[in-house]
Amino acid sequence: MSSAPTPPDPSEPPEPAETAANPERRRGLDRLLTIPRGVAQVDFQPNYWTGLVFIVALFVGGWQFGVFGLLGTVAATLTAHLLGVSWRDRISLGLEGFCGTLIGVSLVLYLDIRWMTALLVVGGAIAGSVLTAALRVFLAPYDLPTFTAPFCVVTSVMVIGGPSFGRIWAEHAGSAPPSASAPGTAMTWNYFWKGTFSGVGQVFFQNQWYVGLIFLAGLVLAGWVTGLVALASSLIGLLTGWVLGAQAADLGAGLYGYNSVLTGLALFGTFVAISPVSAVYAVVGTVAAAGLTAGIGTLFEVVGGHTLTWPFVLVSWVFLAAVPMLKKIERTG
Repeated sequence: MSSAPTPPDPSEPPEPAETAANPERRRGLDRLLTIPRGVAQVDFQPNYWTGLVFIVALFVGGWQFGVFGLLGTVAATLTAHLLGVSWRDRISLGLEGFCGTLIGVSLVLYLDIRWMTALLVVGGAIAGSVLTAALRVFLAPYDLPTFTAPFCVVTSVMVIGGPSFGRIWAEHAGSAPPSASAPGTAMTWNYFWKGTFSGVGQVFFQNQWYVGLIFLAGLVLAGWVTGLVALASSLIGLLTGWVLGAQAADLGAGLYGYNSVLTGLALFGTFVAISPVSAVYAVVGTVAAAGLTAGIGTLFEVVGGHTLTWPFVLVSWVFLAAVPMLKKIERTG
């Protein structure tokens, strides 16, 4: 989900000899692999094996999430290519696809499975690509990534505006939080362990713990430190919500963990160099993201929107913008 170029992952296996010897086949394979890389970049990973595991996880969560997520990824990637975005520095690494992935998954979740939703996913992915370029220009002087802000803007606008259009909203899916049918703050072990894994899956709007476990496996495939950071961040987000008295069913669904997962990954190793001090810095960021989740959710509830990944975007922007003034913390690269 990064906006800065990410070097190829050395953990990926070398190409077969016949592929390396055939430049045209190699180019074709490289183009094809931009799609799983785009899905993997939702969690900042350029590893196409991680992306393939993520795609499997989406289909396990529901065929519609896999299909619409891939539709958004392809549409966003193709748009960037047609508009002339750098292939080497951006598209081939999946950096132009991940917002499309999230647009596809979120819109099918909130608007249901219909042809109109498919058209909105394609349109949203196109808009997200243009917005990504605009935000990159705007944020460049501050050396800040776009993160998932394009996805957040596009999805928020479409979902908030949806009720005004009968063909969009007539059969929209229900999106009430788990606590609407199971209120209460009494935490159970079942909520605790399921919520920890679900927090990883909720990055892709998946609330089943076993789907989150598959996503976690994909992150471990990219690197055990990456997987550990994601799991620990989800746990920190859950504990923060529990200490503050959040609804237990929402905690069990991972709703307080996923923004912390993205924040932890961003602030520890992806954009901030790993050190004992940056570890503490990342923990503070994950706590802040979980705390902001309720505030953003309440704010958007008034207008019919959703929290999405706004807490992660806002917290990570603030924490990265502060780094130049903090002598004991360094940016990567």
